[in-house]
Amino acid sequence: MPKPATAPIGVVLARTAKTAARAFDHALAAAGGSQPIWQILISLKTTPAANQRELADAVGIQGATLTHHLNGMETAGLVTRRRDPENRRVHLVTLTAEGEQLFLRLASAAIAHDERMRKGLTDTEIAQLADLLTRLAHNVTDAS
Repeated sequence: MPKPATAPIGVVLARTAKTAARAFDHALAAAGGSQPIWQILISLKTTPAANQRELADAVGIQGATLTHHLNGMETAGLVTRRRDPENRRVHLVTLTAEGEQLFLRLASAAIAHDERMRKGLTDTEIAQLADLLTRLAHNVTDAS
């Protein structure tokens, strides 16, 4: 078999994703957060009083994992949980003032990280990259 001219695209993509995720983790940590906390805060900004099931679905994590993160966030004063008056088995989660402040810090870190990722790329190249990544995802999820 002839030697490939380039590394397999899946390997390049996986390495790049890991490097980008690690850099994003560091950016969020420097601002006092983490990716799970960031995802929870974004979800709560979109749905200000979400129940834990909705929140877990929006963030894409299991309920028990979400509970673990919410316990820490509640202890840190970032969120409050209260029973839904219409369904006592459901807890509603809301941001506190401290949670709002952390959201703003993490949003700034996320924006700066995105700008760093886009450095040296034109708007056209970014649009092409997004299209190519979407097509790659489609290629591996397409049933045909």
